[in-house]
Amino acid sequence: MTPRPTLKPTKTLHTNTTTAAPGFLPSLLDRIPLPRWAIYAIFAAIILVILICVICCCVKCCCKGKKNRKKKLDQKISMKGISGTTTAALVQPETEDLEYGSADQQRGKLQYSLEFSSSTSELTVGIKEAAALKAMDSGGTSDPYVKVYILPNKSKTFETKVFRKTLNPVFNEHFKYQIPQKELTESTLVMQVYDFNRFSKHDIIGEIRLNLSTVDWNHVIEEWRDLSEASKHEQEHLGEICFSLRYVPASSKLTVIILEAKNLKRMDQGGSSDPYVKVQLILDKKKWKKKKTSVKKRTLNPYFNESFTFEVSFEQIQKVQLVISVWDHDKMSRNDAIGKIYLGCDATGNQLRHWADMLSNPRKPVAQWHTLLSSEQVDTTLALKHTLKIPFTNKAF
Repeated sequence: MTPRPTLKPTKTLHTNTTTAAPGFLPSLLDRIPLPRWAIYAIFAAIILVILICVICCCVKCCCKGKKNRKKKLDQKISMKGISGTTTAALVQPETEDLEYGSADQQRGKLQYSLEFSSSTSELTVGIKEAAALKAMDSGGTSDPYVKVYILPNKSKTFETKVFRKTLNPVFNEHFKYQIPQKELTESTLVMQVYDFNRFSKHDIIGEIRLNLSTVDWNHVIEEWRDLSEASKHEQEHLGEICFSLRYVPASSKLTVIILEAKNLKRMDQGGSSDPYVKVQLILDKKKWKKKKTSVKKRTLNPYFNESFTFEVSFEQIQKVQLVISVWDHDKMSRNDAIGKIYLGCDATGNQLRHWADMLSNPRKPVAQWHTLLSSEQVDTTLALKHTLKIPFTNKAF
C-alpha cells in the first residue's frame, strides 16, 4: 500500500520550524558590532546591577523597619522623662532627666553660684560644673568652656578654662564684678557654654540668662539650670582673627604673625571695610610698643600673613599684655576700631590658653582663631593709664 502524500509535507514543515528557532539568537548577536565576549560581559554586568539593586531594596526595607521600631521605643522613653518635674537643687541632676528630657534639656545643664556683698558692692559668680552637654564634635564629644558677662553694660567678660573631650566638665572657677546694688536689680547675668575649636569659629552649645532682679540676695545661691538655645539678639558680631605667637627665651624675641581675619563687621557705606591690624604691647598699664599691618582694600575677609618681632625679656613676658586690634582705614576721617582682643598671663579663657601654649612651647609658633570683642570692653578691662601728648612734640605727661 502506497504512503499518503499528505504526511510528508507536514513532517518537513515541523522540521523547518525547530531548526529556525535556535539560529535566531546567534543571528541577532552577529548583527551587534562587538566581539562575542564583550556582549557576554555586558549582559553579565546588567544582571549583576539588577541583583545589587534587589539586595539594596531588601536591606533598606529591613533597616527602615528597625528604625521605626526604635523610634517608637524612643518616643515612649521621652514621654516618660517629660512626665517628671525639674527643680533647682544643690545636687547632681538625675541621669534619667538628663538623657530623656525635652529638646531644650538635650543641650545639658550648668551648675553655678551667686553671692553679693552689699558692703563692697561685689558680685561673685561661680561656674561649678556642667553635665550631659550636647556633643558638638564628630567623635561624639565637645571641648567646653563657659563665657560669663552682665548686660546691659557688659564691661567685663570672663571665660573659664577649656576642658578637652568631655560632656561633663568640672570648672570650679569664680569671677568678681564691681556693681552697685541699684544696677544689680536692672541687670541680666549671661552664662554661655561654648565648644572650643582652635582653627574655626567656636560653636555655642547653650546659655542661661538670669534676671538678677529676681534673685534673693539674703543667702548664697547655688543651683542647676537647663541650658537653652542662644538668644537671637546677641551682641553684634565683629568677626574673627587668626594669628600665630612664638617666643624664644634665649634671644628674648616675641614674634607675632597676623595670618588672616574673616567675617569682619561692615564699616563702609558700600557694605565692606578697609581693614588693617595693630599689634600693641602693654606693660604696667601703659602703651609700650606697637606695629601695624598693611591696609587691605574693600574686604571683610583679609589675608595678611605679616610678621612682627618684639624684644621682650623673660621677666617682662610674664607681665606684658598683647593687644590685637582690627581697624577700618578711612582717608577722609578718623580710623574706626572694628574689634580687639588681648592676651597675657592675666587674661582669661581662650586668650590665656593661647598665651600659655606659647610659653609652654618655646621656639614653636602656635596659631589660633579668636573672636573679636568690642573696643570699649577690652579698654575697660585693661584700664590703661592714658598719657597727654603735647602737639608737635614727642613729650607725654
